[in-house]
Amino acid sequence: MLNKKITLTKLAIVLAIGGANGQIKDTTALNEVIINQNRLQIPFSKQSKNIQILTQEDIQRLPNRSINELLTNIPGVDIRQRGPFGSQADISIDGGSFEQTAILLNGVKITDPQSAHHNMNLPVPLEAIERIEIIRGPASRIFGINALTGAINIVTKKVDSNQLSTQVYAGSSFKDNEQTNSGKYYGKGLQFGGQFLAGKTSHGLYLGHEDTNGQRYNTTANNNKIYYDGSYQPNDANQIKANFGYINNQFGANGYYAAPTDKEAYEQVKTVFSSLQSKHQVTPSFSISPRLSNRYNEDEYWYLGRETTKGRAKHYSNVFGAEINAALEQTYGTFGLGLESRFERINSTSIGLHNRENYGGYLEFKTESIDKLMLNAGAYINYNSKFGWQIFPGLDLGYDITEHWKLVFNAGSSQRVPSFTDLYNNQTANIGNPDLTSENAYQIEGGIKYLSSRIIAQAGYFHRKINNFIDWQKTTDAADTGTVIPWQPSNIGKNTMDGLNVSFRYNLSDSDADTKYYTTLSYNYLHPTVKIENGMLSKYAIESLRHQVILNFTVQHKNWMFTTANRFNERISYKSYFIADLRASYQLNDFNIFADVQNLFDKSYIEAAAVPMPGRWFNLGAKYRIKY
Repeated sequence: MLNKKITLTKLAIVLAIGGANGQIKDTTALNEVIINQNRLQIPFSKQSKNIQILTQEDIQRLPNRSINELLTNIPGVDIRQRGPFGSQADISIDGGSFEQTAILLNGVKITDPQSAHHNMNLPVPLEAIERIEIIRGPASRIFGINALTGAINIVTKKVDSNQLSTQVYAGSSFKDNEQTNSGKYYGKGLQFGGQFLAGKTSHGLYLGHEDTNGQRYNTTANNNKIYYDGSYQPNDANQIKANFGYINNQFGANGYYAAPTDKEAYEQVKTVFSSLQSKHQVTPSFSISPRLSNRYNEDEYWYLGRETTKGRAKHYSNVFGAEINAALEQTYGTFGLGLESRFERINSTSIGLHNRENYGGYLEFKTESIDKLMLNAGAYINYNSKFGWQIFPGLDLGYDITEHWKLVFNAGSSQRVPSFTDLYNNQTANIGNPDLTSENAYQIEGGIKYLSSRIIAQAGYFHRKINNFIDWQKTTDAADTGTVIPWQPSNIGKNTMDGLNVSFRYNLSDSDADTKYYTTLSYNYLHPTVKIENGMLSKYAIESLRHQVILNFTVQHKNWMFTTANRFNERISYKSYFIADLRASYQLNDFNIFADVQNLFDKSYIEAAAVPMPGRWFNLGAKYRIKY
């Protein structure tokens, strides 16, 4: 089966037409990208961890409409969408659960403590994004708790000129709307961006709107978002940055959480996020960066539809964070150190009123003073008001075999504290467990990398072991009696994961050639080992991917560009599926038009719960950008 799917992927390159806009960036520029880990800034080319980057050029090329869809093109990332147009999705890395991945915006943690189901409810239109960094492996040493299997950092655009941009698009499956018995399923979107420079200040303002009448019964979606990013730089040694974002996301939730009885379910999620941070180069060797952030979230869910209050749940949560990061450069290496605190609160009709506090401190050291060796070691110590003390040591090693070849090794530990839903939820079908303990893990990984002006390739193997793994389970004893058996989380013991990953990124042509070719290819294999007791059903323990193949190919000839994006996923608990997406675009000065076909072969597939994803979908759009 796998060989057959890979053959189809190769065939899609030959037969498919797709596209993008913008020029392809030389991989040398990608090698120079600085991965900002809050304390230490390390170029991508010197990283010893497994890091994937989705660049601005990738974002413009790929036939995707949302951050969720974009991340389906990243090796090792498992996006389990419950609906299109970015309505709702769970995200995991290398076989972890959706609560084991930390989500960050410009280095600021914005993880949802309610349940993590709305981690990706982000107030950032695609137009505002410069790149997305995916750090695979235990990242608690870098980002603290809940970065058990990795972290995703969304980096917004740096304002470097005065410009305006707009994008409009619309599409349809051309299938009959079964909810209204008239018309076709469709969706449309509008994005606007403005960048302004004024003396020592810069401002970026971005707006986004999307709506769809769905792809099946009760799957309508409507979301509006606004994002602002401003900075003030009085001199070269000091900078102050502030950002603010708001998203109002509402959607039909048929089959999202409690199929088949939730056919009329509906959900509305509002998220407000803000941060204020600064950076000060106190001396040539010492810098300090304080930061404040806040995330407020409202989640309202109607189990039986908005026409009745029966089965309605409403949740209010807030997370306030304060941190200070510093770096001290010495002739023999660089020290990174700092402190952070986080205060979480929830008030919910089904969870109750709860508060908890989290405090962390960290110290790390990197050096290249040993010939051909890069060493980065450190530890993060954490205190949680419910789960006590924990320490996360870690070590990254990189050895330069030649100018292009590098051996890498990293080892580290990490933690995930249960969400408020895990602990305190009180519903008919799902009840929490206040006696849960935190998940603790360690992971080791070794690999090899090759980097040149045209090629970025890496291969690696990892082993991860999670103690006190949390899974939602229920018994099957009364399944035939019609009695409602609730799901409840418990620490079921050890969960181990072995994984193999290979990725290859290649720019086939010179930058001044009339015709350019660009491709990425990756393969990931996961082998989990988890024990489920007889007579028990598991909600999350066996949902990870086993095989994942991603193949994207772009050809650009003068003003024309064509891209095909293909992915094959074989999940342990679901059927395998192969999805091919296409884009064709034409660039005329500052104006770009594009046409997409998603799910070219009209494949029926499910990524999460009981929600069939859209079949073949057609989109047509245009972009305009002007500098002034």
